[in-house]
Amino acid sequence: MEVTQAAHPLPAREPEWVRRVYADPAALGDIADAVGGGPFHVLHPDQFTVNLAGFVDAMVTAGVDGKVYFGKKANKAACWPRACAGANAGVDVASAPELVHALANGVRGEDLVVTGPAKTDDLLWLAARHRGLIAVDALDELDRLVAIADAADPVRILLRVLPASNPHSRFGFDDAELALALDRCVEHRARITMEGFSFHLTGYAVAPRAWQASDVIDRCLAARARGLAATSVSIGGGFAVDYVGETAWQEFLRDYRDDWFHTGKKFSGFYPYHADPAGGEMLSAILASSVASQHADLAAKFAQTETRLLIEPGRAMLDGCGFTVFPVLGYKQREEYGFITASGLSLSLSEQWFASEYLPDPFLWPQRGTGVPTNACVGGSSCLESDMLSWRKIRFDRVPRRGDLLIYPNTAGYQMDSNESEFHQLELPPKIVVTTASDRIGWRWESARRGGM
Repeated sequence: MEVTQAAHPLPAREPEWVRRVYADPAALGDIADAVGGGPFHVLHPDQFTVNLAGFVDAMVTAGVDGKVYFGKKANKAACWPRACAGANAGVDVASAPELVHALANGVRGEDLVVTGPAKTDDLLWLAARHRGLIAVDALDELDRLVAIADAADPVRILLRVLPASNPHSRFGFDDAELALALDRCVEHRARITMEGFSFHLTGYAVAPRAWQASDVIDRCLAARARGLAATSVSIGGGFAVDYVGETAWQEFLRDYRDDWFHTGKKFSGFYPYHADPAGGEMLSAILASSVASQHADLAAKFAQTETRLLIEPGRAMLDGCGFTVFPVLGYKQREEYGFITASGLSLSLSEQWFASEYLPDPFLWPQRGTGVPTNACVGGSSCLESDMLSWRKIRFDRVPRRGDLLIYPNTAGYQMDSNESEFHQLELPPKIVVTTASDRIGWRWESARRGGM
């Protein structure tokens, strides 16, 4: 029977280590057997280190002093903060458990930045005790820190600025609040070290970040004139990831049809799965931006005002660092397309958190030679109609079979553990760390002794 209505393919860009694991005839099958038939996540810390180096190189090339803090909320695995510790990078945390987990995996307190709104007293106290840098979000939070602070060891803070481009955000100080916060920082200089300002922008555009950073550097200069340190600016995260090729993405958007999706499901929008620039190259583009001042570009403004740049990438640090494997439990063919039932839940593929869908193409492993092409959606193993890993009708080169492995590529950034739960009393998928330095593929579980999942 001829199959119809498949969406345009969106093959993922993938690094060499991933291709090596896919090509190995035994590794994934051995892991699946060891796991016992459930889904699992595959991680590769070496790629994380490569991505980190890309951000550091962008700063060095631009002549900017600064520090990279990994946005820990993007993935819970212990191997990432361990990689940060090994590379003298920092970690961005937003809860006491995240802070403790980072410390347990070798990250020094002074290499932590603590973000998020209305932080608990426990989190503020721990961060202050360990000399972390705390991004303060509100006046009452600043007052609580003043009460916690010890004059013998002042608390390090940034003041989070409400961006002019997002005036209705619930995060950050507006201009009136910021004036009061600066007054309090001046008043309590013996207890509070105000190291600068931070902001975070939604979206992935270069120019707004450059303009906002330029404005905040000016705020630093004004704060220094009042006797505050104000040496640093954090521009947050939001660095894009280039998941798929430009041609494939543009064709998908151009020809988009609701009937590419099961039940004609509509979505409010998708992540921009093709991005140029992305990752460290996006940081380079931000720093090379003109900011209409006496400085040649933003990088020159940072350097000439002796202001440090802090960044907090999450998803972009995890680009190409992992993928998720769902064993196939069964396949049901309907009139025009089929349904794969995967072992696991859509909660382990978290794009539905954003009322959206993860679009890079999944594929079947192992390759079994030629077969009859088929279009299929992918559902999870729960009793809920909404438990769909892929509403999209995806073209597979053969009919799926029970025992196949269905691989979703490049899921380390926010996808693989942001929403996971033990619904139906199913265990959370384990995380498997692979190594590819030798001729054979090595692998191990994330260790509980390291605080892993």
